[in-house]
Amino acid sequence: MSHIKPEETLMLLIDHQSGLFQLVKDIPVPDLRRNAIALAKVATLLKIPVITSASVPDGPNGPLIPEIHQAAPHAQYVGRRGEINVWDSADFVKAVEATGRKTLILAGTLTSVCMAFPSISAVAAGYKVYAVVDASGNSSVMGTDLTIARIVQAGVIPIDTLAVISELQQTWNRPEAMAFADIYADFNMPHYRLLIESYDKAQAVQKAKT
Repeated sequence: MSHIKPEETLMLLIDHQSGLFQLVKDIPVPDLRRNAIALAKVATLLKIPVITSASVPDGPNGPLIPEIHQAAPHAQYVGRRGEINVWDSADFVKAVEATGRKTLILAGTLTSVCMAFPSISAVAAGYKVYAVVDASGNSSVMGTDLTIARIVQAGVIPIDTLAVISELQQTWNRPEAMAFADIYADFNMPHYRLLIESYDKAQAVQKAKT
């Protein structure tokens, strides 16, 4: 299986809305929020296009969380006219096609619907789709388990946020290495900051001795 290549990839962040987040029970909402923001951050770092959408944002589903567009100022928002499956929106599909990219990193809340439906539709349309499970949120663990089984049968590749970022990073021998470390430490793996601090302190002590 080939690696996810940034230059071939488009990121779709679907329905990460404040109202829908209140229905999430399979993952702590602060973790979900951090993971979604981390994806937006790495997309900005690697200049990966981002498309977002919201389901009835003027209703109880609520607005998109603001951090996604703050972390990815280049993201394109595409509204829709009530379609539950974002892939049923002609405007959304047109925006995806306009990028010319055939590998999709997709996350959506709720997992059973907003992540699953467009993932399956995109695979049927000829795209390679990586569905980021821990940057999506669902109303139950059972629902998530069933959804993963369903999307895998359709040809979607389930993945987590850490794997997405690491696969896009490819190597620590790159000028953005510290920016990647900060994404891990500030969003996806908060305890990684402790490792960085411990290493920095050890290095400082060693230099003081010499």
